[in-house]
Amino acid sequence: MPAFLLEVGTEELPASFLSDALVQWQERIPQSLEANSLKGESVQVYGTPRRLAVVIKGLPSQQADREEEIKGPPAQAAFKDGQPTAAAIGFAKKQGMEMDALFLRPTDKGEFVFVQKRIPGRLVAEILTELIPQWIWGLEGKRLMRWGNGDARFSRPIRWLVALLDDTVLPLELVNGSKTIQSDRVSQGHRVLHPEPVTIAQATDYLTALKSAYVTVDPEERANIIKEQVKAVAENLGGYTVIYPDLLEEVTNLVEYPSTVVGKFEPEFLELPTEVITEVMVTHQRYFPVFKPDSSEKELLPNFITISNADPNKSDIVAVGNERVIRARLADGRFFYEADLTKPIDSFLPQLEKVTFQEELGSVRTKVDRVVKIAEQISTQLELAENQNQKIQRAALLCKADLVTQMVYEFPELQGIMGEKYALASGEDAEVAKAIYQHYLPTGAGNNFPETLTGQIVGLADRLDTLVSIFGLGLIPSGSSDPFALRRAANAVVKITWFYNLPINLDDLLAQIATDFAAKYHKDQALLTAALQEFFLQRIRTLLQEEKIDYDLVNAVLGENDPEYTERALKDLLDVRDRALYLQQIRNDSTLDNIYETVNRSTRLAAQGDLDTKQLEPTTVVRQELFQKLSETALYNALIESVPLTWAAQQTRNYQLLVAALAKIAPTVSNFFDGPDSVLVMDSDPEVKRNRLHLLGLVRNHARVLADFGAIVKNL
Repeated sequence: MPAFLLEVGTEELPASFLSDALVQWQERIPQSLEANSLKGESVQVYGTPRRLAVVIKGLPSQQADREEEIKGPPAQAAFKDGQPTAAAIGFAKKQGMEMDALFLRPTDKGEFVFVQKRIPGRLVAEILTELIPQWIWGLEGKRLMRWGNGDARFSRPIRWLVALLDDTVLPLELVNGSKTIQSDRVSQGHRVLHPEPVTIAQATDYLTALKSAYVTVDPEERANIIKEQVKAVAENLGGYTVIYPDLLEEVTNLVEYPSTVVGKFEPEFLELPTEVITEVMVTHQRYFPVFKPDSSEKELLPNFITISNADPNKSDIVAVGNERVIRARLADGRFFYEADLTKPIDSFLPQLEKVTFQEELGSVRTKVDRVVKIAEQISTQLELAENQNQKIQRAALLCKADLVTQMVYEFPELQGIMGEKYALASGEDAEVAKAIYQHYLPTGAGNNFPETLTGQIVGLADRLDTLVSIFGLGLIPSGSSDPFALRRAANAVVKITWFYNLPINLDDLLAQIATDFAAKYHKDQALLTAALQEFFLQRIRTLLQEEKIDYDLVNAVLGENDPEYTERALKDLLDVRDRALYLQQIRNDSTLDNIYETVNRSTRLAAQGDLDTKQLEPTTVVRQELFQKLSETALYNALIESVPLTWAAQQTRNYQLLVAALAKIAPTVSNFFDGPDSVLVMDSDPEVKRNRLHLLGLVRNHARVLADFGAIVKNL
């Protein structure tokens, strides 16, 4: 079966574009082939800074023939008095079919003429010629450019094109104004190590042909080479390195033939904080730092490792250039660090007045004042000791002070990190200093959470201020647009609360903060609070589903358009989490099946009554004198026994007590419905009917303490 090679040769591509392009092609090319009834045995995408390529093996030589049913005119237009009209004759002629091939078939719009037509498969070469330009010009990316005098847009100018079907060049042209690139079998090797053209005999020779020209086209292979080389070099230096995933991906996409270069710098630079040195190396210079053995990434050796795309025999020359650059960067860092240390951290607070948080919301200093107030509101809710509250207030005041230091101005990625160090140097409490760094955590998926209570509270306050303020201006995220990262902020609020089991009443907090904001900025407090509530409910829903909670169980704990559940979820985030997890547990072990029918049947009938959904106590809403059957008395007594268990479940979030009570009452409810002493719930006497509906309403209400069983889908 044929193999196909496409290589698009370019000027040096940005590493980020190459990463995105590889993902896009790996997803889109198989879909494109399948849409055209072509499915290869394998589709492998490759890329280097100078090329994008795909090798498809096991393609059919042509599409399979297929039968297609083609719809024609309506029957009443195609035939008149049993004879074909011009419409039918024209349709048959257009399809190349005889009249006797036409047949009638009913549709949802009436009877129509159809014809069954055999369509021969097209040659794979013909189809690929049509698809290749779509693959190339369909790539998406940032800052695509035009070159030459054409309108074609790509990340960098395209210089050559290889298109081989087995050993045959697939004729193809890419036209860009006056510039036309024709397909061939000639590629290009490494710019320095093999500047001559590379002729590829057939598609399956691609990897070996390019490897002989010092180009490793497989990104995964290049990444593995880099990892092995870097680790080996670090060991030879007497230390170890960390393979940062983002750094590895970037340097992999910057080289075609990777080789390691070892550099060094003056040991006195090690007096700088480790984070400053590694930030310079990793983020700004794309170097791998070398750590001392057993130092847990705290102590560095005065060396670094970089990945070169040059001649490995010239590594010493490359190292000298790299050393010159990092020496200058570290010298700048040392100057900034020493200058910042000459002043206490709180002296930077007035400068925050000059930094704009958001045009309509004022300065970062104004934001800090709001964060301080919100942090105090959270502390009050949690009834924290005065000593703890003082630390939280101090940390909230100082949490943004390092933004105006020289170091963070030059290296913004060090915000919080330098704040902690400058706070310690200023004699601040250790927990206050740590909170300045930790209040930014988590910064992304899988990040650590703030360890200290002070860091947790300040982090919550900071995010809640951002959420309320930005929502207050009407800048609500829509679609994929979220410039202020509000979804991430709301997720962090919920995750921190869950991770540390903080008994925060989010509903009250949102109302308090929204009230203050609305008063100052003349906004509608009710609309703002409602928008925030809905936003947080969406985030809770998403996070619960990420915890592998079934969608219907999530609906059951959040309620479907049920204000009672909405308010309850936001007032007690821990409770909504625990109820969802417990529901999933009892579904998995089949306990839910044992009570589902009883509760659901009761719930459906109770909806026809008028009992308040929060009522649990039978003695105040059920009249025993109206009982006519023993099953009513039995259900009444069972409900009385259930009350203390339900109350205990509510108070302790131990919902096993509630489910045990529901399981115990289930036979009694079944007897009430279907046993030898069963009753007709919808009795002709309205008082008897209402009394029986109240009994069932109480069953429903006890179950509602856990979830809305009406939202749960029955297991098949």
